[in-house]
Amino acid sequence: FGNVLESSGSVVPLFREQIRYGGPVTVTHRDVIRYFMTIQEAAELVIEAGSMAKGGDTFVLDMGNPVKIQDLAKRMINLSGLTVRDDDHPDGDIEIVYTGLRPAEKLYEELLIGDDVSGTDHPCIMRAVEGFIPYSELQTLMQQLSSALDNQDCDRVREILINTVSGYNPSNGIDDLAWKAKSGVARLPVADNVADITSHRG
Repeated sequence: FGNVLESSGSVVPLFREQIRYGGPVTVTHRDVIRYFMTIQEAAELVIEAGSMAKGGDTFVLDMGNPVKIQDLAKRMINLSGLTVRDDDHPDGDIEIVYTGLRPAEKLYEELLIGDDVSGTDHPCIMRAVEGFIPYSELQTLMQQLSSALDNQDCDRVREILINTVSGYNPSNGIDDLAWKAKSGVARLPVADNVADITSHRG
């Protein structure tokens, strides 16, 4: 699933608030892209997919074209009757600040690990063909994971996830986010979710 416009933590109200207070508008990276759909569209597709379920199904929704957060930020600034302030336009109204990717954050959103999908009766709903772990194996893995967590063995937790979760390939090292937040290292709120308010299909 992608990002839902106007949902909790959605980028559009965040950008709107930042623009209203004169900026800056915060974006993690110039090349970050995300998928988007409206609340109504997401709800309708989820209900529709639920009616197709036979038990244990994984569905993937067609989210339309991905949108670059930087372009959305510029578009929202311009739609507010303001201009972007940058090196080429030092007299602009609102600056866009690039804060850097957070731990484990990706430039490109992956809606599905792998390409094994099949169509359904709905053109915007696909059924993913996913492997599964037998319950007996899953029980053992969960016990191992629980033990590693109890012992605060982060390396073991990471090893279990890498060996168990298909396609899981962490791009960052182990990071203590709780310590960072407690010590004031955490940054300003930034945009996670993107809404393509113009290019998504009707």
